[in-house]
Amino acid sequence: MSAARLITAVLAVLSVLPCLAQPPELPEITTEKVGEDLYVLFGRGGNILASIGDQGVLIVDDQFPELAIKYRATIRELGGGAIDFVVNSHWHYDHADGNKVLGPEGSWIISQANSRDMMTKDNTINTVLRPPVDQPAYPPPALPIATFEERMQLHFNGERIDLLHYGPAHTTGDTATVFRGHNAVHMGDVYNNSGYPFIDADNGGSLDGIIEFCTAVLKEIDEDTVVVPGHGPVATYKDMEEYVAMLTTIRDRLAKLIAKGASLLEVVAAEPTADWDDAKGDPTRLLDRAYASMTR
Repeated sequence: MSAARLITAVLAVLSVLPCLAQPPELPEITTEKVGEDLYVLFGRGGNILASIGDQGVLIVDDQFPELAIKYRATIRELGGGAIDFVVNSHWHYDHADGNKVLGPEGSWIISQANSRDMMTKDNTINTVLRPPVDQPAYPPPALPIATFEERMQLHFNGERIDLLHYGPAHTTGDTATVFRGHNAVHMGDVYNNSGYPFIDADNGGSLDGIIEFCTAVLKEIDEDTVVVPGHGPVATYKDMEEYVAMLTTIRDRLAKLIAKGASLLEVVAAEPTADWDDAKGDPTRLLDRAYASMTR
């Protein structure tokens, strides 16, 4: 190779290297005010609900470690300071991996007891449509320091905050967080408003559990309650009521097929979700995990 061609080749490689070295661009954090000093923060991963007031800052869910710098800046812009409390709606990485930043910095983390137990172990999440996700055990500073079994109350920023657990649903350790003064609830991934729900059937979740959990929460709130889903836009009581009705119908259709000995392929071919596919999207993951939870 001539010297000129060698120099040209080297320059071509060097021109590519900066692009290869660039970390993936982080999404912008957008916000929606759902009450006085109560905001939903959208980024990547689960929706964050932030209470900002005289006593400090409490958030529900904390997304990914690399996003902490961005949503903390957003919280400062909204008038808050350091994050004092974090409630984990459950233990999945896209909702709780921010613990690895906030815990060591001094935030007090709270979760349902089963969620903390799962965070102490190495876990695998079968996402069905993508390769399984391995979620390693969290280091001690990232683990919740307070847990509850069925109910817990916090009194913060002038209102009562109820943490509620009604058994396995999306996972074994889900929490609904009700802000009584604002009449708002964060549902975690028990209620997914961005498509069909994901059921972590290999880690205790079930379709029956999601239906029962949402039904129990509907009895705790009212028709004016602001409902924050784990993913998707802010919703209403009626939206979650319709979600329960949809899942109940799908569950009943699946139960009939399973009782006749239908395989998963036969269940998919029967199209038990056809009434909602245009609005909710691909039902493959829902049917796979619902079938697993109903036949185990």
